[in-house]
Amino acid sequence: MRRLLTGRFGWFFAGRTVDRAGTSMTTVALALAVLQASGHASDLGIVLAANMIPTLALLLVGGAVADRVSRRVLLITANLASAATMGTMAAILISDHYNLAVLAGLSLINGAVSAFTSPALRGIVPELVKQPDLQRANALLASTQSTVRIIAPTIASILVATAGGGWALAVDALSYVLAALAYTRIPGASRPPTTDQTLWRDVIEGWSTFRAMRWVVLMTISFALVNAFNVGPWNVLGPLVVSQHSGALGWGAVQSVRAIGLLVMSLLAVKMVLRHPLRGGLIWGTLAGLPLLAIGLSGQAWVVAVAAFIGGLGFTVAAITWETTLQASVPTSSLSRVAAYDNLLSYLAIPLSQIAVGPLAQAYGARQVSIVCGIAYIAACLFPLASRELRNIKS
Repeated sequence: MRRLLTGRFGWFFAGRTVDRAGTSMTTVALALAVLQASGHASDLGIVLAANMIPTLALLLVGGAVADRVSRRVLLITANLASAATMGTMAAILISDHYNLAVLAGLSLINGAVSAFTSPALRGIVPELVKQPDLQRANALLASTQSTVRIIAPTIASILVATAGGGWALAVDALSYVLAALAYTRIPGASRPPTTDQTLWRDVIEGWSTFRAMRWVVLMTISFALVNAFNVGPWNVLGPLVVSQHSGALGWGAVQSVRAIGLLVMSLLAVKMVLRHPLRGGLIWGTLAGLPLLAIGLSGQAWVVAVAAFIGGLGFTVAAITWETTLQASVPTSSLSRVAAYDNLLSYLAIPLSQIAVGPLAQAYGARQVSIVCGIAYIAACLFPLASRELRNIKS
């Protein structure tokens, strides 16, 4: 581990940690800042939608760009752009010049930047570490991501409550600057091959590479189904059912315990060795269906929290083994584009899940829907194992 952190991966690790901390803070700080300034939930919905739409719309372009330019330079540029948008938002709010259209426009730009950041982050890791170290590197990255998910939202909430939403966004802007500075210290990242192809041709070529790898397509379908069965029910039905039994504090405790499970397994995964990583990861991943079953069968905060902790363990193994196998198996020249297709097709299920779960709960009952989704989640994890090619992939 020390060898990884003292090499060129170390500066990327530092930059990505600060980058993810800023992103985690932004999610909370922006929501609270807009509500604090406007007092209207509809304003918040507009700002958040403005952020999400360009991310999905430009993700494939972001993957193509990340495969044809220096990913290091792209990360530096993207973080500086995020710092500029967050800093401008902060200045507007600090000076009491709130304007929904301006904030939505800045949120739109920030969402567009995110479409370029994600593929570059996923594609650069194999440039910085040798293949035998990929799982350790991804486990280290997962551990810090879990840690900042626990700490950063709390810091953002405290800043909004004490100094105000504008100052919280100013701290976010500073975090992106610090991440960009760390990325400038990454030495010796490989340069992508020069190409005369159009960007659109790169996007099409990325689709051809993605589609040709049948096991990648199966895993992406699995993750899309997992998101469909999990995100809406967990984020909507979870707080609804648990708060009825244990109040808002009960749901907050469940989320914290789940985050601890994510962190614990990401630390253990540094030493974990799976001979067949995708097979093992999918089996571990079935544990992440337990929290939905606990919501439906019990709804008591302590029962859901225990299930969420166990589910966090399984989810982490599935995520790390998937990321590591993808990085080891897809050519570096196409990795960001393949990762972009993986992200896009997986993420498209999220808004559909969030929209559908409310009407389904009203029609059939929140707890019943949660149980069905928990069972479907487990099935979605297991169905790719029908592929012999996927089952036999070795580390």
